[in-house]
Parts: sequence; C-alpha cells; structure tokens
Amino acid sequence: QLQACGGGLVQAGGSLRLSCAYSGFTFDDYVIAWFRQAPGKEREWVSCIRSGTYYADSVKGRFTISRDCAKNTLYLQMYSLRPEDTAVFLCAARLMGRSSYEFWGQGTQVTVSS
Repeated sequence: QLQACGGGLVQAGGSLRLSCAYSGFTFDDYVIAWFRQAPGKEREWVSCIRSGTYYADSVKGRFTISRDCAKNTLYLQMYSLRPEDTAVFLCAARLMGRSSYEFWGQGTQVTVSS
C-alpha cells in the first residue's frame, strides 16, 4: 500500500512537504517515486530516490526527496512553489528492473495560487 498526504493550498513562493507512507514493499527491491498529474495533462514523473536522488527538470533545485526507513515513509519537500505545480501528487512503486510502475497510491492535491 501507498498513501500520500500533506497537500494543500499555498501561495506562489510557498512550501509544502508531502509524505508517502508505504507498506508491503522492501525498499531494496522496489523503486518508489513521486508523480503528479495536473488537470488536462499527462501524469508526470517528479522524483525518486535510490543510491542517489533524481528529479524532473521542472522541479530540480526546488524539490527535495528524502526517506525515513524506520517509518517506511518517503517525503517530498517542495519550495518556491509555482502555480504550474498545481496537481495531484501520487507515489508509486515498481519492482527493480521493471520499467512500469505497478502500484499506485491515492494522491494528495497541491494547489498553488498566484
């Protein structure tokens, strides 16, 4: 299971921290990532963490991904939010070596007002 939370309404330039609590996944065997989907747009990969951290160009330098192994939780700290960041943010998991994400959690809405 994957459950994202922490979304909300924030003004442009503001910050939010999202959390993704996961269970049933061994972090060493799975890749757990953040995605987002804005209204009328395709789902977009945002970030993941493995041996390093990886970000979409659109969020690089503004978002920071981290994890707490003891709590089985993935975080996404978002700074300098822009109206174009408005989306439903979701976390998803795939088995290492597979290209598609098989497991999806319910998302959390992030709305950035101008």
